[in-house]
Amino acid sequence: MHQLGKINREDMLELTRRMTLSRTCFSRIAGAYFDEEGYVDGTFNRHFQKLTPAERQANLELAKTIPFSETNVELKEYAFDSGEERPGGIRQMLMALKECELKNDALLETFYEILGEVLCQKWRPQGAFAFYLFYGTYDVPRKGTDHESQWESEEVYSFLIGAFCAVDQDYNPAPPSGGFLFPAFRDRCADSHRIEIFQKNG
Repeated sequence: MHQLGKINREDMLELTRRMTLSRTCFSRIAGAYFDEEGYVDGTFNRHFQKLTPAERQANLELAKTIPFSETNVELKEYAFDSGEERPGGIRQMLMALKECELKNDALLETFYEILGEVLCQKWRPQGAFAFYLFYGTYDVPRKGTDHESQWESEEVYSFLIGAFCAVDQDYNPAPPSGGFLFPAFRDRCADSHRIEIFQKNG
């Protein structure tokens, strides 16, 4: 991947306004727990609305960390390289996960195995960690010439948010230390050839 231009913070804040208990944009949450060597210790896959209110609120806080982070410092935009764009590459896998709305457990298992291997090679976590993956949709409202939102929808932006968190012995997560938003939300539209990556403290 290679870094690109600036992210518009207003676009990110627009997304977070739909990440509340009363107006949640998420329909599904999946994820995995990993040991310190990157091996999967357990997985989960739930309909978001079937979580308890307390669980929904806790998970919303994890997901919001990524778009709400400091743009162009902690959250940066990258384009996929040609190898990542090829059939079987990471972009195709992310597209497939988005299109199945996180309902394909076999695909998720493959994704977790790749994550565990890559993260332990490059990130080298100091203990157990968890990966949370959210699927959501946002009905992007059309804006008039005065930049005020109108009722008509411009497009439906469907997206994934991933969050990496250290966990304690009871699998309680710390605030995310890394994550991503895919596809990139650029000019209030989806750009599947780009991804926005979060790293705590830049």
